[in-house]
Amino acid sequence: MTDPITRKVDFPGTIDLIETVRGAKNPVLVGPTESWWSTRTPDGLGTLAMNRIADTVVEAQAWGPGAEWLLDQTPKLLGADDDVSGFKPEGELGRLWRKKPFLMARTDRPWDAIVGAVFGQKVQTFHAKKSRKALARKYGDPAPGPKAGWILPPPETVAEMGYANFHPLNVERKRAEILIRVANELRRIGDLSDRTPAQAQARLQRIRGIGPWTAAMITATSMGDADAVPVGDLHIPNTVAWLLAKEERANDDRMLELLEPYAGHRWRVIRLAKSSGPAPRRGPRLDLYGSGLEKGR
Repeated sequence: MTDPITRKVDFPGTIDLIETVRGAKNPVLVGPTESWWSTRTPDGLGTLAMNRIADTVVEAQAWGPGAEWLLDQTPKLLGADDDVSGFKPEGELGRLWRKKPFLMARTDRPWDAIVGAVFGQKVQTFHAKKSRKALARKYGDPAPGPKAGWILPPPETVAEMGYANFHPLNVERKRAEILIRVANELRRIGDLSDRTPAQAQARLQRIRGIGPWTAAMITATSMGDADAVPVGDLHIPNTVAWLLAKEERANDDRMLELLEPYAGHRWRVIRLAKSSGPAPRRGPRLDLYGSGLEKGR
């Protein structure tokens, strides 16, 4: 294993580092003192480790052929492109924001976000993560660097797979076929990172099986889309309505009405609402199907 290359990156002292990086979801792994990210960059495989070594300084170390790309990406992963100047929450929302302010991480690796979002369709996060790890281990590549891990196979590999490859990963035919379909489309349209979030969502939703929930989750995590709204979720409308209006139940229309004053920051509000805890539950808990009910996803 070669030595890592290292770079120091400025980071606002008032911003929560862990909460910022956590917004990128998989494949970013967040620990109590450090964060790791292994991915397939335009230059090849790479692994990035980040540690906050001072209030306003993060040390980044990277391994592999994609190391330089990852170091160049680190400021964006830490929210350098995010603008919170227009976000002025009040009341309980303001209290949550003051307690743990964060920036929107941008990975510019939409394929990673696509796999996570498609695997997360109507399935609890735990099951989606487990299937994603299994896909990386069985068909991907070992991550460079000192931390054992696996990187997802590229879209070109997944495009040649069939449902039989996904069944052992606990992925049913519908989600498997959606991911294969998207992988084939990406070979034609590119990785989407040069488009605006709205343009990327519109293009993704032209692919059968990709609905507004999935498209919003992809742009939120890969493009730092602070205004993404994953409509069609089973729990998010209730969670938002409980925080903003103390209403136990809401549909998508009511959620959008409550979020309207925060246009431009609606995903930020949703994340804060989720951190505050769910709305009071009534009826039985869902077991396998618990993330959303989006029609067509």
